[in-house]
Amino acid sequence: MLTRQLIMIRNFILRHERLVYRFLEILPGFVSWNLILFPYWGILLIPNVVAYFILAYNIYWLYQSFQIAISATISHFRVQSAMIYDWLGDLKSFPDWRRVNHLIIITTYKEPVYTLERTLTSLAHQTLPKDQIHVVLAMEKKEPEEDRNAKLKILKRKFGRTFGNFFVTTHQLMPGEIAGKSSNERYAALWAKDELTKLGMDLDYLVVTSCDADHKFHHNHFAYLTYSFLDNPKRYTTFWQAGIMYYNNIWRLPAITRVPNTLGSIWNLSLLPRKDKLINTANYSLSFRLLDEVGYWDPDKIPEDWGIFFKAYYAKNGNVEVEPLYLPLYADAAEGPTLLRTLVNEYNQKKRWAWGVSDDPWIIRNYFLNNKISFWDKTTRVLFLIQAHFLWPVHFFIITIGLSLPSVFNPRFARTTLGYTIPKLSSTILTIALVFLLIILVLDKIYKPTRPKDFPVWRALLTPLEFVLMPIAGFFLLTLPGIDAHTRLMLGKYIQYKVTEKI
Repeated sequence: MLTRQLIMIRNFILRHERLVYRFLEILPGFVSWNLILFPYWGILLIPNVVAYFILAYNIYWLYQSFQIAISATISHFRVQSAMIYDWLGDLKSFPDWRRVNHLIIITTYKEPVYTLERTLTSLAHQTLPKDQIHVVLAMEKKEPEEDRNAKLKILKRKFGRTFGNFFVTTHQLMPGEIAGKSSNERYAALWAKDELTKLGMDLDYLVVTSCDADHKFHHNHFAYLTYSFLDNPKRYTTFWQAGIMYYNNIWRLPAITRVPNTLGSIWNLSLLPRKDKLINTANYSLSFRLLDEVGYWDPDKIPEDWGIFFKAYYAKNGNVEVEPLYLPLYADAAEGPTLLRTLVNEYNQKKRWAWGVSDDPWIIRNYFLNNKISFWDKTTRVLFLIQAHFLWPVHFFIITIGLSLPSVFNPRFARTTLGYTIPKLSSTILTIALVFLLIILVLDKIYKPTRPKDFPVWRALLTPLEFVLMPIAGFFLLTLPGIDAHTRLMLGKYIQYKVTEKI
């Protein structure tokens, strides 16, 4: 019966492609706005249902808090082991380890030279022999030529002979392309394929890493990645993902943006052991063969990390997975020269991340069209996608406001036994959830870089108290950007790519 229904849905989608796609663009915003507004009209018509809905949501949030704390702790112990392990020594047990080469595509647009130097220095300090590392500095033609040349002169002088190859590409936006990381690194990868083929490199032993200009690798990163590549019999259908932590500039951030970036870092750490939920993000690696077989990144899309995963996932009929690399990978948080600019940059960055919801229509569409993937496997993947994207703007309203504000519209319900009991239960549940915040604080202390000398000791001691800003930071720097992205997609007001400012 279920199979028959799926066939009917599939046929309907194929007959009404444009209509279905537009409906799926509207769906995330429709769902999030209705969940946000439900307590306010529901409290007047079905107050008991609203009360139990909010209680259930808070229990769900408690479960999520517990899961993050436990998974992050498991990940922490594995990271600590991986950081000190002799990956290069173990790697040498493979007779073909010297055949593996790494192509690191660093997409850049207007980043200052010292940001690029930091990334390249972290590559220069790898324990893996540097002749197995090949760098592509993927620049954009729209950046002023004199600025590009000035940076290249410095970088080539310092790193030109450090790696196996140091390539530079200059991407010019073509008709049908959208400005952003995806179109740039697609161009760079296709260019590198031709160049490396001329050099006689075996592309079956080539691993591609998608890298932002502000990323800083652990010195064991590529030795560990090489070992994982050779040790994995499914190496040609695997992505590799390290734990992205927004700690490069964490001490320079104002408290209100330090809080969400700390939480985001630990969240990324917590995902590493969860293979059922782990999807490559921001900085990740895959075999060049897989990238070539699935057709590279799409040049007409802004989100590229989840996009390339699901593109490969459907192309390989579900036979694709993400393997964790238990190492920290430090990145810059959004920052500006002033507090206001920092807040604006943080907002725009989160809006761009929330724009990942624009991938959902084609991902959900292909969920119904591809009948070669296990129903349970693809359903689990899509449900996590919906949880991550659809509920992004909802959490604040249900968890922070709960029944408090809706009860103002129906004071009679607030005086009932249920109206009195549910808020008390919800408060208790959320208080228990805060206990897991202690684990986050401990992990933050471990992985955050050493306090700079110009950062006052008294401010460092007060850092844990900054988490009282979570509701404010959550609303303005997570919820509002999410609503913004959902509403724009729902109305067909598509956003343009904006590079996060680096200072």
